[in-house]
Amino acid sequence: MSAPASTADARRALERCDELAGLSASAEGVERVHLSPEHARANALAARWMGELGMRTWSDQAGNQWGRLEGRAPGLPALVLGSHLDTVPDAGRYDGVLGVVSALEVARRLAPRAGQLPFALEVVAFSDEEGTRFSTALLGSCAVAGAWREEWWERTDREGVSVREAAERFGLDPSRIGEVARRPEDLVGYLELHIEQGPLLEAADRPLGVVTSIAGARRFTGRVVGEARHAGGTPYPRRRDALVGAAEVVLAVERLAVEADGIATVGRLQAHPGGVNVVPGLVELSLDVRAEHDEARDALVERVREHAQRSCARRRLAFELTETHTAAGVRCDEELQASVLAGIAATGDDAPPRIWSRAGHDAMAMAAITPVAMLFVRCADGISHAPQESVTLEDVAHGIDAFEAAVLDVARRRG
Repeated sequence: MSAPASTADARRALERCDELAGLSASAEGVERVHLSPEHARANALAARWMGELGMRTWSDQAGNQWGRLEGRAPGLPALVLGSHLDTVPDAGRYDGVLGVVSALEVARRLAPRAGQLPFALEVVAFSDEEGTRFSTALLGSCAVAGAWREEWWERTDREGVSVREAAERFGLDPSRIGEVARRPEDLVGYLELHIEQGPLLEAADRPLGVVTSIAGARRFTGRVVGEARHAGGTPYPRRRDALVGAAEVVLAVERLAVEADGIATVGRLQAHPGGVNVVPGLVELSLDVRAEHDEARDALVERVREHAQRSCARRRLAFELTETHTAAGVRCDEELQASVLAGIAATGDDAPPRIWSRAGHDAMAMAAITPVAMLFVRCADGISHAPQESVTLEDVAHGIDAFEAAVLDVARRRG
């Protein structure tokens, strides 16, 4: 790899990641969820940075923050760069955020030449990629893609606040959600820089990679239903212990996923009534299932469902599974991939790793209305969704250089 063109932009990008983290950081990590006060402060900060670049700024009715630089003529279709500002609980500083601030650095570099571009350049900070608050992901980008579902308004968080109520408190008008949708003819494409969230780049000793496809995820809430009884007074043959049944389900989820070369995770498990001397009568759990292709993912879901029902029935337990989120897998656009490859080649690596993304991204939703492509930046030990997320100044500098070069390659291809 050649030396990055400038580390100053990367240093500013990392400082901005720290500044955004400071809006919502605690001793445990960062948490910034959809339609929260922290979300509002993050949008305001991003809008200020966009304004400093001379961008026209606006926040849409889904809570996404936008900035736009016109191209060589007003009103041209836009090439959109961006990622998301929301986080999971106890998060790190770079998931999503690095993509937003890196897009701003590219816009900073190109602003003096924006009038020569054959498209407008837009930067977006999506509002809800993770789905942390309302247990359904990609709310911000789905609204932009015209895929908003009316039933989402009634989803509630742990305090019983609905999406509709939270939106109104945030200053949004739910009746205007349709205005968020963008028309395909108004877009050139969508490019996203993101930390890899996996160990492949580090294992290959490479700072950057190009994404070939994004795995579609399906998410569920599950219930194992038994009978709560006194722990001391109930002999084992009479027990219908929901937690023991759920434990068997969790172990089977891992085994079946490994056998199918897929990914399935139980991330949340809660036993009720939760007394130390009570046989659990109900366990609620989450289930996240992914695979490189949707057909393999869906087959894995059915294997998990069938095995869980059989194993629970043997213990006289009921097993219920309710789908809360589904997103189709996405293949990145070949031409935009070529531009990302050209961008990475400009940094000195003409054969970067090609990676299918196990994690979901806003690019999945945007693919419904425009071509998409992604660039991965190495993260230490592949750790993400944790305070230990870490990137290096040099890798981020290479990422910004490649991101800018990719945009210029798109411009070259469009003439």
